[in-house]
Amino acid sequence: MKQKITVALAGNPNAGKTTIFNALTGARQHVGNWPGVTVEKKEGTLKHKGREIHIVDLPGTYSLTAFSLEEIIARNFIVDSRPDLVINVVDASNLERNLYLSVQLLEMGCKLVIVLNMIDVARGRGIIIDETLFSNLIGVPVVTTNGKKGVGMDSLVDAIISQVEEPQSPEDFTRFTYGVEVEDELYKIQGLLYTNSFSSATVNTRWVSAKLLEGDTEIIKKIDSLDHRAKVMEQVDKSRSHLTNIFGDSPEIVLADARYGFISGAIKQTVQVERTDRVNLSESIDKVLTNRLLGPLILLAVLYSVYIFTFNGSAPLVKYFDSFFSWLGDSVSTILPEGLLKSLIVSGMIKGVGGVLGFTPLIAFMFFAIAILEDTGYMARIAFMLDRVLRGFGLHGASMLALMVAGGIAGGCAVPGIMATRTMKEPKERLVTILVAPLMNCGAKLPVYALLIGAFFPGNRAAIMFLLTLISWVMVLLAGRAIRSTVLSGPSAPFVLELPPYRVPTFQGLLIHTWERTWMYLKKAGTVILAVSIIIWVLMTFPGLSTEQKAFFEEKQDNLTSHFLNDPAVSSVLKNQQDLKSFEDSQSAEGKDTQQIATPLTLKYAQYKEDKLGLENEEQSKKLRGTVAGRVGAGLVWVFKPIGFDWKTNVALLGGFAAKEVVVSTLGTAYSMGAVEREQYPTLSEQLKHEPGWNPLMAFTLIMFVMLYAPCVVTLVVIKRETGKWRWMLFAMVYTTVLAYFVAFIVKTTGTLLGIGLT
Repeated sequence: MKQKITVALAGNPNAGKTTIFNALTGARQHVGNWPGVTVEKKEGTLKHKGREIHIVDLPGTYSLTAFSLEEIIARNFIVDSRPDLVINVVDASNLERNLYLSVQLLEMGCKLVIVLNMIDVARGRGIIIDETLFSNLIGVPVVTTNGKKGVGMDSLVDAIISQVEEPQSPEDFTRFTYGVEVEDELYKIQGLLYTNSFSSATVNTRWVSAKLLEGDTEIIKKIDSLDHRAKVMEQVDKSRSHLTNIFGDSPEIVLADARYGFISGAIKQTVQVERTDRVNLSESIDKVLTNRLLGPLILLAVLYSVYIFTFNGSAPLVKYFDSFFSWLGDSVSTILPEGLLKSLIVSGMIKGVGGVLGFTPLIAFMFFAIAILEDTGYMARIAFMLDRVLRGFGLHGASMLALMVAGGIAGGCAVPGIMATRTMKEPKERLVTILVAPLMNCGAKLPVYALLIGAFFPGNRAAIMFLLTLISWVMVLLAGRAIRSTVLSGPSAPFVLELPPYRVPTFQGLLIHTWERTWMYLKKAGTVILAVSIIIWVLMTFPGLSTEQKAFFEEKQDNLTSHFLNDPAVSSVLKNQQDLKSFEDSQSAEGKDTQQIATPLTLKYAQYKEDKLGLENEEQSKKLRGTVAGRVGAGLVWVFKPIGFDWKTNVALLGGFAAKEVVVSTLGTAYSMGAVEREQYPTLSEQLKHEPGWNPLMAFTLIMFVMLYAPCVVTLVVIKRETGKWRWMLFAMVYTTVLAYFVAFIVKTTGTLLGIGLT
């Protein structure tokens, strides 16, 4: 009796697989990537009657034909990793479409439990399923569930244990045949596999023979090591030719027809649909939400509401986070002595990474809102409505899915968005989608937006964010039109977009989705952004001032202090440096709590303090400009002068190549190290508002540049891998940066001429 069971969770997209996974594992799950690819991998555990059940959530897929990466991952895991059981989640209200995957799993000979999920939706549509008869027909346990409400979970876990303990050989045949002609050819191929000692511990040779008949390249690779591979493939070719001559169709179509025939027969025997004139709820809602006139207006209202919810809901927590990191920086500054260690921890780490982590509540609220749109099914409706617009700009309807993932509603990521283009069959349309996806408002850009919007547009945060979403879509459409009209010209292919039924999301599911995405953001801040922040700090610290320069500023400081102490209004009270230090401490303490009375001494001291601060700022500025980062930033000033960026902003934008959040952390480091009295403006937002050269126009110009300029390094690597060409990676980097510069220049020039945003 096995104490630890490995279970694979398979199913069609929108079948409720994630809901079942969440209901079974709850918080006992973690997210990573499948080895060698950036497709998300979810795993979780549960304990039941002394058993530990490890569940692997396979990518959603409609079949196991190995045409897409998701299909290959799902099938290879079942074949190579040998799970003890496969749970096949089926949408009970769409049996015919969902059961094709079930039949393929049955053919593989793996142990199987079929879950008829969303049984409440099916019954609401008048669909009555005899699950007992259905189970008897297909020969595996069938469990009905309502994953959203957790109904049927105990029965499912019991079925898992029972099925795992049931003895079964992978050579067990399924309960259907392909017909006499096909079975004869399968028998010939299967016989040769037996003769050549081909075997698999998890799948039967009949399934392998069927895959060879279908010309499955992945399975053909698995027989490469056979001594008589040529003889096997010769028989496969003969059988394919024979079946094509008999049926007039390829074996792939013949076998698929047989599977659908089995599904149709099983449904006729086990499913009864009660006649009703009632239009189901999803169709009724769609008549309003996807209406050609009302739909777009509702969509705009929904998007605006998302941003109101995000900014207003997260504002108190963002303020708390800002205060915490400000307090942390001040506390560490008090504890540590002056020197490189203090500068590294306060300016490089706390001010750098803290500036990014400070927006964690905003990111979480955004992800929560997106999870609601996804889990209710409205996200698919957004894609459906915008599909009409995309076609007018030469993009594919399937592009919408990738663009939504990449940040169609601010908060996505270009990497999975680009990966999602693998489902697109037309090469040119897939390529143009890859090239424009980085223009969307990914989650990495949100901290930059939040920082600048909070500092310069505090009363219109939702409106500005809504405007930025519209601008990013306009840029995607214009860039797509330009690329499709030039380097990738050609007509668009037709596309059918699936609209899943509307559902009421579970609060647990929303929290899990929000936490998964927020945790990825936090991990990025604690790894990539921390590392880059430290590198930026090093570049902003060394080589620093030369010995001669240090001596020069020390001499100026001594002269300033001597001149102050020798003043008649001062010398009668303050005799030396020690007296001055005590007086400064008393002034600082009194200044925090009371309004000081002006005296000749305090007036002279105020002037001295101002001169001293100016000298220290001059020294700090000279020091920063002499560092590696300062020299690089200063070297780029002539490039970015037309759009108003100073050298600190230039360095931040260079750091943004690693990850867009680094723009915030770099600005935090630069202005932290460049300021002498940090306590005057405890947060970066406050400091930017009072920094010379910064105003709403400057902030909006920088936002536009960050929105459009070169993708981060990870995105560029994925573009190279997905296109297979260096030139497309370089093209994406160059054209986006040129576009960003051009748009930023127009914004800056127009705003300056019209006098908008200058104060």
